[in-house]
Amino acid sequence: MNILITGGTGFIGSELCPILLQEGHFLTIITRSPQKHADEQAKNQQFISWDDDLTAAMNNADAVINLAGENIFGQRWTDEVKKRIHNSRVETTQQLAEVIQEVENPPEVMVSGSAAGYYGGRGSDVLTEEEPPGDDFLAQVCVDWEKAAQPVQEAGVRLAIPRIGIVMEQGGGALQKMLTPTKFFLGGPIGRGTQFVPWIHRHDLCRGLIFPLENEHFEGPYNVCAPNPVTMETLANTLGDVLNRPSAFRVPEFALKIALGEAAKPILESLRATPKHLQEAGFTFKFPHIGEALSEII
Repeated sequence: MNILITGGTGFIGSELCPILLQEGHFLTIITRSPQKHADEQAKNQQFISWDDDLTAAMNNADAVINLAGENIFGQRWTDEVKKRIHNSRVETTQQLAEVIQEVENPPEVMVSGSAAGYYGGRGSDVLTEEEPPGDDFLAQVCVDWEKAAQPVQEAGVRLAIPRIGIVMEQGGGALQKMLTPTKFFLGGPIGRGTQFVPWIHRHDLCRGLIFPLENEHFEGPYNVCAPNPVTMETLANTLGDVLNRPSAFRVPEFALKIALGEAAKPILESLRATPKHLQEAGFTFKFPHIGEALSEII
């Protein structure tokens, strides 16, 4: 397939693109700075900018995977940062949707990202795709993000919306924030520890993003989270066990709120999301349990 990708150079895309290339697909990766990737150009991979002729690229695309979006972790959410988080997702998705509606040969399918944050903090409630959205900042971003993609359906494009959980892998994401202190015997749960974490191994996430490309009847919102969500305390203890380190140094909730303000909410709130739609469609997780996932990663 000819696949058009946004976010292909990021934390998720850097794992996803090699998998797609290995499967024999041709990738066109939209990035702000294609010149940085000149040495990665190949017969089955090209990099273009948002200012290039997206209409020509879209006319040749069989599928679109849209993962563009500024990182939400590691910075305080000032008004300016919140605007960037929102616009980097919503405006880019709107731009893609507009191009799809204009071209003569629209792609067959679009996989357009969202996040488990769509549901907002919901305690121990089991969250399937049928649950309504939350009412906090991230939930509203996800609602707008998903809405921005919906017009492609008017062009006959099948739309799949992965609500992505907390990605487990070294080199980024929430795990990296926990890994260093745990290695130095300072690990432990973040916050009260009872909050559920909708985690997903990065490899399973990538397979979950590819799944709609390989299953022509799969569409709509779907949770891309492991089938066995765990509490933050279980996550911290399991990480300690894998590293053979203690996990007794709890990071108080108030300390994280002082450090990050509103940006602490994705880490402190409880999201017990489950992948009902994926499992009913026959998707198999390679890493369904947190212990085997962390052992493979570390």
